[in-house]
Amino acid sequence: MNVLHLPYGAAMIDICSALRQKGIQATSCHLYSNRYNFKPDICMNLQNVQKGKRENKIHEIIKDAIKDYDVFHFHFGETFLPDKSDLEILKKANKKLVVHHHGSEVRTLTMARSFNNPYVLVKPQWTEDLIHKNLTLLSNYIDHAIVQDHELEPYIRNYYKNIHVIPNAVNLDDFSPIYPKNPNSIPLVVHAPTSRDLKGTEFVLNAVEQLKNSGLRFNFKLIEQMSFQEAKNLMEKADIVIDQLRIGAYGFVSTEAMAYGKAVICYIRDDLMKKYPEVLPVANATPKTIRGVLENLITDPKKCRELGMNSRKYVEKNHNIQKSVEKYINIYNQL
Repeated sequence: MNVLHLPYGAAMIDICSALRQKGIQATSCHLYSNRYNFKPDICMNLQNVQKGKRENKIHEIIKDAIKDYDVFHFHFGETFLPDKSDLEILKKANKKLVVHHHGSEVRTLTMARSFNNPYVLVKPQWTEDLIHKNLTLLSNYIDHAIVQDHELEPYIRNYYKNIHVIPNAVNLDDFSPIYPKNPNSIPLVVHAPTSRDLKGTEFVLNAVEQLKNSGLRFNFKLIEQMSFQEAKNLMEKADIVIDQLRIGAYGFVSTEAMAYGKAVICYIRDDLMKKYPEVLPVANATPKTIRGVLENLITDPKKCRELGMNSRKYVEKNHNIQKSVEKYINIYNQL
């Protein structure tokens, strides 16, 4: 079985590596390079091709891919071409297709607000009409869809015949835990927003400023405009990692931070707490409570360290790529 993951994203890189260890010939492919400097197996670097010639180049890539791959695993609701006309080509070639949704491309504000979440925002470019059209088009050709948690599942429930929830997973060998420091050291707090609005960064910055002005001693770093590796290096040095305060579920940032053994702050919706496999070792905070939650962790080093140690154990049990990769193989066998 030869599997191609595309067109971008960090998660596919570890998935493909783990699949190869299981005997599946999997390849991570990015169509364009990116500012995070991810290292997929293949990058087509289409940004270097003149815009007027890109579509012809993509059709050449599709033609070659049809010869080499049996399964096409699409991420973020995108395919080879913006209009997704490649889906018809792949179907006619009897290729097996699966789509992997990660967040903003399916999250509508109307449904998000229906879960009693007054804080949630969505990316404005993903209008509800655009999301509906995209999901309708994808589901006309693809029966199996993957999401990383139960927060995203309702948004695609009425579109795909088969929905699989597979938590974000990491290669634990890449994350040596460094637990929060001893009480005599000044803690480092980091926040890594991919989108300031969606992550609630303004509330984080306000809380940090208020706590600094109150005389509380700690260091703070905002992880922005960095490569993937630079961001990981800073997270590795941190004691406390603040993820998001609006969406209501934890994402890849929290997963990586927990793998490093950090104390994680994130907003988790009440209705989702019971859907996690066990007690979630995350300090739950909303835009209204972030100051108090952060202050409690900074002033209680013992609690902070315990949370970090429990975080690592949680990831080992629930986010180990070596375990979750079997779920992907099972899906491929159903296609």
